[in-house]
Amino acid sequence: MISAATPFSLLGQDLLLLPQKAIYWQQQSALIIADVHLGKVGHFRKAGIAIPRDMEQSDLAVLSDLIYEHKPEKLVFLGDLFHSDMNNDWDWFILWRSQFPALQIILVRGNHDIIADKHYHNLNIELHDELLIGPFLMMHHPLANDQDEKAGYVFCGHIHPGVNLSGRARQSITLPCFAFGNKQGILPSFGKFTGRVAIRSLQNDRIFAVLKDKVVAIA
Repeated sequence: MISAATPFSLLGQDLLLLPQKAIYWQQQSALIIADVHLGKVGHFRKAGIAIPRDMEQSDLAVLSDLIYEHKPEKLVFLGDLFHSDMNNDWDWFILWRSQFPALQIILVRGNHDIIADKHYHNLNIELHDELLIGPFLMMHHPLANDQDEKAGYVFCGHIHPGVNLSGRARQSITLPCFAFGNKQGILPSFGKFTGRVAIRSLQNDRIFAVLKDKVVAIA
């Protein structure tokens, strides 16, 4: 199914904000994704917590659909690709990777990415602590404040951003969101088995709420 993308121009670059909580960068033919947290289901099931086994396979299926739809040349993970130590879910990831042998995959390490480098290298996945591509600096952690100076405009994840929306009857909901400030853009978490935190935005920030089948500008 073709997704309803929301075009967004930033620093002369053409981005598509996708309801699957990813960005497609047209000039680089790149998909950018943050915080997949593969292996988290297996981690919790091992601890005796009842989580549907197929949840992470569903995340990989969505990622496959995005690749088939947009045909990217590269895929950039902004950290926390795998949740913790290797478990049985790694086998699913190996199988998934084998479907796209020509795709350049880049992982910018996050705090949860503790699996030994050799396992990623065996899957032909590049590893970086941060990576400058064109005007954008790929990182995992957001900048601490607006005073931080970096080589480019930062794309990051880590905090699983959300925006709180309230209705007239005092009902409220926190939706995942893309948040673009003066120096950085924070992506929502791609993985379904992740929470979200309502963020505080500044007056000039651009905030896009992610609904089921579209992305909507709200600020």
